[in-house]
Amino acid sequence: MITPARLHSDLSRLGRETDMFFATVASLSDDEMAAASLCEGWSRAHVIAHVAANGRALVQLIEWAAAGEERRLYASPEARAGAISALAALPREELLEELRASARHFAEQAQRLAGTLVAPEVGVDGGPLPATSIVALRIAEVVVHHHDLDTAWTIEEADPDSLLDALEAVVRSLGAKEVPGMTLVTEERDQWIIGNGALRVESDREGLLQWLARGDAAHIEAGGPVPALPRW
Repeated sequence: MITPARLHSDLSRLGRETDMFFATVASLSDDEMAAASLCEGWSRAHVIAHVAANGRALVQLIEWAAAGEERRLYASPEARAGAISALAALPREELLEELRASARHFAEQAQRLAGTLVAPEVGVDGGPLPATSIVALRIAEVVVHHHDLDTAWTIEEADPDSLLDALEAVVRSLGAKEVPGMTLVTEERDQWIIGNGALRVESDREGLLQWLARGDAAHIEAGGPVPALPRW
């Protein structure tokens, strides 16, 4: 189980990151929402729809942890794509209301993580996730996709611990995929080793996240050629 104090802290940070995401989204006009995002093939409306759908999907992991019955985020990749497309096509105000409603639903359901957890680990992206990290995964989703909106908000505005949550989520995902061995080091003294750790990559948390999640290598220093990585 997660302690009430840690859960309160995690949900407070999630609330802060979510409020900033809402503020950015609410400032966008219809034309701005239809513009391209940093996610290839997705408009800003698709990114917003994904964050809304993700809030409800992650409740499946909470149910898995609390009840012990394995749950999937989506029934299939096609179901995921269909849900996002349907939400992205909604009128602006309906999409914003769904975003708010899904955030409230996740925060309410996350309170169950402070109880006895039948399943201490759940599965995401082909690998294990501690049930106590489900809220941190939601924080990561909000932070990375806020960056994907490509607005005046910058990733430096995220809480340092939220950036750490995002980095851990991305590194966990990469560890379950076929990527070259790397040692990842931040100026804040975080370190992760993937595979044999052969390639050393350094940056601050913001720069490392932008490269790992979106391929932007402008702010990293590496001990050799940097590989192309799967998008998170």
